[in-house]
Amino acid sequence: MRDRVLPMALAAALLAGCATVTNPVTGQREITVMDERSEIAEGRKAHEEVLQDYGVYASPRLQAYVNELGQRLAKQSHRKNLEWHFTVLDSPEVNAFALPGGYVYVTRGLMAYMESEADLAGVIGHEIGHVTARHGAQRATRQQTAGLGVLAATVLGAVLEVKGVSGATDIASTLSQGVAAGYIASYSRDQETQADKLGAEYLARNNYDPKNMIDVIRVLKSQEQYAADTARAEGRKPPAGAGWLASHPSNDKRLQDIAQFAAQYKGKYGDEGRVRYLQAIDGMTFGESREQGVTRGRNFFHEPLGIALTAPEGWKVQNSGEAVALVNAAGDAGLIVQVVPPKAGNSHDEIIRNVFKLEQGRTERLALGSFPATHFAGIARNRQGQAQAVEATVATGPANRHFLLFYGARDAQALSRARGQLRQAEASFRAFTAADRAAARPWVLKTVPYQRGVLGQLARQSPLGGNAEAQLRLLNGVYAGGEPPAGQPIKVVE
Repeated sequence: MRDRVLPMALAAALLAGCATVTNPVTGQREITVMDERSEIAEGRKAHEEVLQDYGVYASPRLQAYVNELGQRLAKQSHRKNLEWHFTVLDSPEVNAFALPGGYVYVTRGLMAYMESEADLAGVIGHEIGHVTARHGAQRATRQQTAGLGVLAATVLGAVLEVKGVSGATDIASTLSQGVAAGYIASYSRDQETQADKLGAEYLARNNYDPKNMIDVIRVLKSQEQYAADTARAEGRKPPAGAGWLASHPSNDKRLQDIAQFAAQYKGKYGDEGRVRYLQAIDGMTFGESREQGVTRGRNFFHEPLGIALTAPEGWKVQNSGEAVALVNAAGDAGLIVQVVPPKAGNSHDEIIRNVFKLEQGRTERLALGSFPATHFAGIARNRQGQAQAVEATVATGPANRHFLLFYGARDAQALSRARGQLRQAEASFRAFTAADRAAARPWVLKTVPYQRGVLGQLARQSPLGGNAEAQLRLLNGVYAGGEPPAGQPIKVVE
């Protein structure tokens, strides 16, 4: 294998904009395209994009709790003088990531599965470690010297690398360009190891047992196993790793390494904060939120937008928060519903012309429930200039907000097979009613004292459906078997 060598002139030009800084963790000098001032500027800029894509979880109490924990950890880090920011994102995804300059994020989805304050501290400490060791700046420098340039959101690997409907099928993802699926971190194994090591150190400095980092990985591995078990039970291929596990390798070697790091600390540690943590997340939204719209069986309700939809029999609703896809059982066709940006036009004809730039086609005026709509089908040019068939409906819903209902399919044959049910799905587009409000109530986490042997009973009382017991086990750290100790507070969903 030959080393890749940049032409001398190109390398010189790229390095001309570099600076030399001292790494706060290692004390070694590094050539970088991103000094501390640049880190802070890039982090601040990308922070706005993160908040726009995810949304901030609307709980000042929980935000204050996480920020206080994060600030304590950061004050014991190698970059305590940074202005640190810790934010809980309004997302059911199990994820945590960071931006340069001191921006750290955890989702409420991840917090639902943590068992204690020390567990959450392990996650946050790991992310702080990526910032203190300047891993984002290192990645940006590698890209620059490879001739790729520094991407606006490349910091800390939190790059918007995937676009599509989050969690939807391939067809929904392919046909929903522009909908952010999430931020995917990309670190080297050495950087991951260093962040784990720093996370353990920051836990110990704050009187938390570093062994809690082992517990975090075990909790997340159980979630990965649950996803695989669920897929197999439904006859689907087990999904590839997603969220925090996908971006933070979690094999047995990593567990062994973390155990070795933790074993180096022999102090007597304080309370892991389990009761305190459960009190903090009591009442937290679980799953989809009101602002994102909620899925209940084949029904989708979005109270803020004032709309509802029902998938045909055998179809599934897949909600990304920014788009919703009603997808058939084969996964090769679906109806993708999105809000049309105001800049796309004020009328149906303007929207069709501006968004799709139809070269030929036909339109049909119709009504979806009480909403005026225009269905169209024709030939348009994609971004690569290739001609392709498109079919969709533009509807004007509550508050004169326009919606696009896009007919997606892998090919013409799949579209033809699904056309009748696509029409049925489209026809279900309707106004949100007072009767829908109870069904659309988001689920919340609550804590109750556990009584031995009642896990099955709690599952039957849960709104989670047929696999409620498995989900309750997952939430309470006993997915692999056994049950919580009697009298211990546990998490339930109401």
